[in-house]
Amino acid sequence: MRRRLAALAVCAAVIFAAACSGDALPAPPPPPPMHPMPGASGAGDPYYPDDGNGGYDALGYQVDATYDPPSGHLDGDTTVTAKATQDLSRFDLDLRGLDVHSVEVDGKPAKFTREKAFELVVTPPSPIRAGTTFRTRVRYGGDPAKTSHGGGSENGWQHSADGGAFMVGEPHSAAFWYPVNETPRDKATFTLTAHVPAGWTVISNGREGPPGTWTEPNPVASYLTTIAIGKFSVDRSTLPDGTPVVSAYAPGAEARRATGSRLPEVLGFLSGKFGPYPQSAAGGIYLDEDIHFSLETQTRPTYAKWAELATLVHESAHQWFGDSVSLKDWSDICLNECFASYAQWLWAEREGQNLDDRYRAAIDITRGSTDFWSQKLVGMGQGHEFEGVYNKGILALHALRREIGDPAFNRLLHDWPSRFRHGNATWADFETMATQVSGRNLHEFFDVWFRGTKLPADADLFPGSLRS
Repeated sequence: MRRRLAALAVCAAVIFAAACSGDALPAPPPPPPMHPMPGASGAGDPYYPDDGNGGYDALGYQVDATYDPPSGHLDGDTTVTAKATQDLSRFDLDLRGLDVHSVEVDGKPAKFTREKAFELVVTPPSPIRAGTTFRTRVRYGGDPAKTSHGGGSENGWQHSADGGAFMVGEPHSAAFWYPVNETPRDKATFTLTAHVPAGWTVISNGREGPPGTWTEPNPVASYLTTIAIGKFSVDRSTLPDGTPVVSAYAPGAEARRATGSRLPEVLGFLSGKFGPYPQSAAGGIYLDEDIHFSLETQTRPTYAKWAELATLVHESAHQWFGDSVSLKDWSDICLNECFASYAQWLWAEREGQNLDDRYRAAIDITRGSTDFWSQKLVGMGQGHEFEGVYNKGILALHALRREIGDPAFNRLLHDWPSRFRHGNATWADFETMATQVSGRNLHEFFDVWFRGTKLPADADLFPGSLRS
């Protein structure tokens, strides 16, 4: 009896390792061998081949920034959570200027070097297996306003009139103040915790937490993240569905509340055209700065001092076209700007304007302008992205509307943001959807209007009701 109980005890002790018969269970297979390689130092956009990086998918940024307005000094502590898409021996982040003090990968010190204009090259203590989620912590600092920038819509870190600072720019923005995979192809969540002296206010993307803390839970393209530090007056409210609205007005911009207060009305109108508002929050950052552009920073656009109601409509439309549905390549910028610009016409139509009359008047003015019609709206070439999309792009979309009719056009405006919500899309995707929705072959029309460099023939220039 004792001998039998002992045998049973032995069987119970090894039940998960071997059967009582003595046959061993098969050992789990060893992990496949790794073949670590460096991640690419660019994401593949032909216009900006050095932008972004390969080998991983950024999932989220946690940015901790301490900024001293009098000295202009910033100390940053950013953690990038990412998933390896290959076996990685090393990988890059984008960071412009600023001195890097230390880098850790999953809590262990990592080697790092700076290469080219803005590559931060990180070598982890051991290779990272494909499919692994890893965290990279970078501590850094300096005066971001001293980092050179390209001008135009690349604004760099700027000091504001009240002694604070703000950061807006396109296509380059985020890498001026935190390490990032700076490409719209790799969207990620974003959290900012900012520390500033008493009397200063920090405004950023998404939902407001404790003072200086902002969280955007929806994926965001990095150039659409922002920070503004100033002596702001802040208004807080909610949309009818409970979405929080935070609008901040810099000293000298307080009178813009008359414009900012119309945001719920504008978003309600656009939701009727494009579908439900896709963002986690709403509002605006109203600067008293004479920069030559406003920018659709996600959830909370940043407005120059000259911005008025039409600009509010434009930047609000971007929350669907450009922010929620983001481009993959900068050659497809018409997906952002043509539609946001046409939203201004839709608003004017709401106010009683006859868009066909407005269109014909614009054709009369531009008919003899070779420069106007030579601007491509798709595949325009690096450096020419923002030349035709704000004016010729409006005419092209109105012509498309008349070509396919209002029912199909309205469905297109609604279905596009729904189909690619919080993702990326291409101009080819849009042409495919337009063809499917309209049930027509539109290849020649798109060639003439969006890839063409000449005044369209009358059949394409005056389609549908525009012929009468």
